[in-house]
Amino acid sequence: MGNSIAALLLRKLLYLYLCVALLSCAVAHQRAAKPAPATTSPASSAAPQSTQQQPSDRIDRPTSDAYSGRLSIFEDPKRDEKLQINRVMDILGIKEGSSVADIGAGSGWFSVRAAKRVGTGGTVYAVEINKDFLKHIEKRTQAENLVNIRTILGTEDDPQLPPKSVDAVLLLKTYHEVTEPIRLLKKTREAMRAGALLGVIDRDGKGDDHGIDRDTVIEEAERAGFRLVEQHDFVKPDNVDYFLVFRSR
Repeated sequence: MGNSIAALLLRKLLYLYLCVALLSCAVAHQRAAKPAPATTSPASSAAPQSTQQQPSDRIDRPTSDAYSGRLSIFEDPKRDEKLQINRVMDILGIKEGSSVADIGAGSGWFSVRAAKRVGTGGTVYAVEINKDFLKHIEKRTQAENLVNIRTILGTEDDPQLPPKSVDAVLLLKTYHEVTEPIRLLKKTREAMRAGALLGVIDRDGKGDDHGIDRDTVIEEAERAGFRLVEQHDFVKPDNVDYFLVFRSR
């Protein structure tokens, strides 16, 4: 009788042990199957960047073919007087020690004059998309010993200027040739220091006749984040050149 009871208790203990073992295995399997919480890297913890689409920067108007002819056309001795270039530099605040960008530098006509104005303490960035024009400017700066001129090969939508590097910018008879003016102006704006001014000199025209309507320039500059602060006219017998001055909004 005692042996039977002992055997029965042993079987119950073994059964209970087996149940506990099976339950432990089930819990362990469930924990193993549960995915581990994801770790967050510093990059993924940052706020997501906005994916909002910006308004199109494309333009729906004609532009002139980029000039690729003889550079001597820019060296008319009367050009200083016609364009009142010293007055232009005064209005743009170009002085000793200034940093200036000449976008669409051509022969370097304005770059040279700006370089003499800013002196050795200043810098002039001569920006061109034409490599041959840049070579001409480099030879000219060496011949005239103007060590403060730096040439830059830009693109139609980016002058490739260093960020926050310039106090004044001038597009002299260039805007009508730019095929991506709004994108170019946005990149130019990034290169301008606080308080810097942007000047555009051009002549009235239709875009494809080496001129462009001033209202078009003003509207596109506003789309790029600028506001008009001044405008001036240079009256000549055959046409009217205008000078627009903008500041970053």
